[in-house]
Amino acid sequence: MNPPFTSLTTPRLHLRRLGPDDAEALCRYRSRPEVARYQSWETFTRDDAAHLIEDQQGRKPAVPGTWFQVVIVEQTTGNVIGDCGLHCSEDDPRQMEIGITLDPAYQRLGYATEALERLLAYVFATLGKHRVSATTDAENHAAAALFRRLGFRQEAHHVEHLWFKGHWGSEFVFALLKREWEARATPYPSSRAGRPSSDS
Repeated sequence: MNPPFTSLTTPRLHLRRLGPDDAEALCRYRSRPEVARYQSWETFTRDDAAHLIEDQQGRKPAVPGTWFQVVIVEQTTGNVIGDCGLHCSEDDPRQMEIGITLDPAYQRLGYATEALERLLAYVFATLGKHRVSATTDAENHAAAALFRRLGFRQEAHHVEHLWFKGHWGSEFVFALLKREWEARATPYPSSRAGRPSSDS
């Protein structure tokens, strides 16, 4: 099941596809050293943003082996404050990986939790996926706390298993099953019941 994606909303946020006008905002926070520290990139330029936006045009959210990216927009200001990624497993498309990058100026306000709660409702209720995983740097304590807060289980701690930015890095792997998500109280009961809200 891979219905067309338009947008998703929460009380404070709007999650939508990337557009050409998002390049400056993406550069603003993705180029900051504290954001890039735990990401695959060292720097993030306007060209990088343009390439990402172009690459995402026409993509669908659950195509095996691909990433689908959405931007997080603060409703009251219209500011792009971050982005989320969904990766559909090529080996088993019933499983997805999730990730988030948030502008430091908007952290500690509950926005990451709010955005991912809505995205999880979309993945499990609308797309009907079985399992969602997330991988974080073991030193990224804020990200690990975020996924624990969302009900994810820590399934692994890979110790110094990859050479990352000049040193051996360690990672946590988290996961959440659809039945575990269904057992939790979420702010989107209509989506959980299998009746996608009007913005899905």
